[in-house]
Amino acid sequence: NALILSRSRRWPLMIDPQLQANAWIRRSNAEHLKILRLTQANYARELESAITLGRPVLLENIGEALDPLLEPLLQKAKFKA
Repeated sequence: NALILSRSRRWPLMIDPQLQANAWIRRSNAEHLKILRLTQANYARELESAITLGRPVLLENIGEALDPLLEPLLQKAKFKA
């Protein structure tokens, strides 16, 4: 998992039924980790804030369909303002 996290072109999607990767991410990024769920009312604002501040984000309990808002983020798309 660590190799996939560090070398992939896209952000990794971990299917983690035993919650081992979840626990590892929580331990390794404990100080600044922002944990979000797509069911939260303000997840988009919280996600934007974390990205702006350069904080790591863990999206939990994602269903089969992703919010289109996440597509550019998952592709590591970069936009210049």
